[in-house]
Amino acid sequence: MNVEDVIATGGQEGLPLLFLAAFLLVAIWLGVRIVPQSQKHVVERFGRLRAVLGPGINFVIPFLDKVAHKISILERQLPTASQDAITRDNVLVQVDTSVFYRITEPEKTVYRIRDVDAAIATTVAGIVRANIGQMDLDEVQANRGQLIQTIKLNVMDAVDDWGIEVTRAEILDVNLDQATRDAMLQQLNAERERRAQVTRAEGSKRAVELNADAELYAAEQAAKARRVQADAEAYATGVVAKAIAEHGVEAAQYQVALKQVEALNALGAGSGKQTIVVPAQALEAFGDAFRMLKGRS
Repeated sequence: MNVEDVIATGGQEGLPLLFLAAFLLVAIWLGVRIVPQSQKHVVERFGRLRAVLGPGINFVIPFLDKVAHKISILERQLPTASQDAITRDNVLVQVDTSVFYRITEPEKTVYRIRDVDAAIATTVAGIVRANIGQMDLDEVQANRGQLIQTIKLNVMDAVDDWGIEVTRAEILDVNLDQATRDAMLQQLNAERERRAQVTRAEGSKRAVELNADAELYAAEQAAKARRVQADAEAYATGVVAKAIAEHGVEAAQYQVALKQVEALNALGAGSGKQTIVVPAQALEAFGDAFRMLKGRS
């Protein structure tokens, strides 16, 4: 046996080992699956669901199991959709909506629904029309947050069997036709004018109330002043009466004469008076007053 025969024989004996090594490498390659963090893999065995592989290193049976679907679990946004709806008060509106969702159970999604985006969009459109049809236009405009929450809950219930989680639902805009816009503008202007009239009326009413309060306060103060003056006059009268009782009629005559003298003084002190006509009784009053003063001294 020569060298060539030995080499040929050794090569033929090592060929099965090479095939075995290659088979083991291929089996390891097919049996080890590395799933990215943002995905889940659906594994089938002979056409049937075998397992769902999560992120990280996973092991499957090579040549029997295969990854049939690679599903992204990242949150997705549906394209902005517009749908017409009629409110309870028969107003046609165009609603722009946007929905965010993510797949949580890929085994349900791949085997129960074919076009996920189209199915969710159709579901959202139907739910939006149904909910807006139960509300008036003013309620749609005023309770948009509540409407969004209701739509989200209804969509979540509808897509739960598909292994989908609706994370967010938004109503971007509610558009009206031009005729409705004009009517709403007229209504808004009328409401503003009504509020302005009410404000003016309330201001006038308040002004009248304040004037009445001011007049009442002035009357009360005047009454208090008259009461004080009356008390002072009563006190003075009491003093005079007491003086009369103690000193007789002369005290009263003295007071009368003193008042006459004070009146004449005031008359003489007036501006622009060049000539003063003094009645005869005034002279007598002066004399009486001086006599009484003299008698008191």
